[in-house]
Amino acid sequence: MPHHAQDPRTPGPAPGSTPASPATPAAPAVLIVDDNPQNLELLEAYFEDSPYAARALSDPSQVLASLHAQRPDAILLDIMMPRVSGFQLCQQIKRDPALRAIPVLMVTALSEVSDAQRAADAGADAFITKPVTKKELLSQVHAALVKSGRVQA
Repeated sequence: MPHHAQDPRTPGPAPGSTPASPATPAAPAVLIVDDNPQNLELLEAYFEDSPYAARALSDPSQVLASLHAQRPDAILLDIMMPRVSGFQLCQQIKRDPALRAIPVLMVTALSEVSDAQRAADAGADAFITKPVTKKELLSQVHAALVKSGRVQA
């Protein structure tokens, strides 16, 4: 068997090594926060077979601790929740220097212009009215992730 010398002008893998394969980046993580189990289940189902990894949280009082423990790439936040509203949570997230760059998308049954304005004032990156289709939701999440530089267009 003849021995072929490697052309010194074209770098290749070192002898005995295997060429490096590009690493597969982890799927962008999306945290879904909604106190309603049916809403959570539906939104989670929308992320099945999508390029995103969804995680659900039904207790709004656990959101900030959860965000510091495991930072998602985007947050879907219901507004009408007990103890703390989505508006309040969004303000808390956007006030925290470690969390403020995470896009927050409000997903709500509220549909008044004043509600959308309150969401914007709280720092929300998007205001999505329920019911929402899977296509619309994934499109909004993708747009927010692109805008924040977390994924490429």
